[in-house]
Amino acid sequence: MSARWFGFTVGVVAAVAVLALGAGVWAQGKWVAPPEAKNVKNPVAKSDKVVADAKKIAAANCVACHGAKGVGDGPAAAALPVKPANWTAAAVQGESDGEIFWKISNGRGPMPPWKHLSEKDRWGLVHYIRTLKK
Repeated sequence: MSARWFGFTVGVVAAVAVLALGAGVWAQGKWVAPPEAKNVKNPVAKSDKVVADAKKIAAANCVACHGAKGVGDGPAAAALPVKPANWTAAAVQGESDGEIFWKISNGRGPMPPWKHLSEKDRWGLVHYIRTLKK
């Protein structure tokens, strides 16, 4: 086998291995926040300003995946192996504020952690997500 062919074969095998490992990362069960997150209360008072500010944060950071209406249909969603949460769905709306905050903060799979946003902004996003309830 030539060195060129061998290099190509090794490259293909490595790419397949990375994809297989990546698939394992994305193939996760239902996303559940830890039990201690459930009872954490939102310390940020809801106001029109908090919700408006959070809507701007969502437009800048979340719309690509979650979509303009929060239903998980953003332009980047089609390329993701795990579809973004539909914030309007009963499953999301049924979660506690602490659970939603924990998921925003920690991320999982293609959902990045958003800890670089201030806690106030992440709690504001929780208030904004609540406004999308059907």
